[in-house]
Amino acid sequence: MTYPTPPWTLQGYAIQTLQLIDIERVRSLIPPEFDIVSLLPGKTLGGVYLSLYGSGSVLEYSELIVVAGRVRYSGKTGGWISHIYVDNHDSVAGGREIWGLPKEIAEFTWEKCDHVAWPTANRSTRYHHRVTVRQGENTLCRFSYNHAKFGWQMPLPLTLNDNVLSTLSGNILYFNGDFKSRLGLVASQLEVPPESPFANLGLKQPWLTLDMDKLCLTAGEPQVVGQLNSSLMIQA
Repeated sequence: MTYPTPPWTLQGYAIQTLQLIDIERVRSLIPPEFDIVSLLPGKTLGGVYLSLYGSGSVLEYSELIVVAGRVRYSGKTGGWISHIYVDNHDSVAGGREIWGLPKEIAEFTWEKCDHVAWPTANRSTRYHHRVTVRQGENTLCRFSYNHAKFGWQMPLPLTLNDNVLSTLSGNILYFNGDFKSRLGLVASQLEVPPESPFANLGLKQPWLTLDMDKLCLTAGEPQVVGQLNSSLMIQA
């Protein structure tokens, strides 16, 4: 299987939620060498990133990233990606072998509905867009949202994926994600079924959702910044 060498340049569209997550829920997912950054007492900053990379990208694919929180190691701070799914096998291999990310294959359905309400378990909503991510018969998540009606072109230093810490073969890796996009704030609704692998993170309704149109992302080459000292090894 072949994949591009880093850096990877990806272009398209993305949605990013920002959510508070209980630190006690994610501690077991993160090696003890990392300190979990607290935003509020007992809470770290996490969320969900959904993207569709198209023409102009080194690979074309959809992606779901679940950031379980912010972590710190040896003076470097970044997001900790606990779950990540794509619909491209080359992306899976590159993500695992270059960046130490636990990528898995999933199916993405991007839908648009201008006139009919989306049905949910308890009510209908008036969101015009929805993306559903599945693995086989299991739904990982369903995300409904509206596109922003306005935005401004700018670098995105505050996204969860701007800097990432990960592990690979006992090494601790650090890499940058350089984002530029037309940015807007939108209303959204996130549904995570009980059977989803990340349901135990307790992801609630997003308190902030960023709409990223005309996105250009560069995933940089990782640097080795340390080694795992414990017997807990995160499989890349």
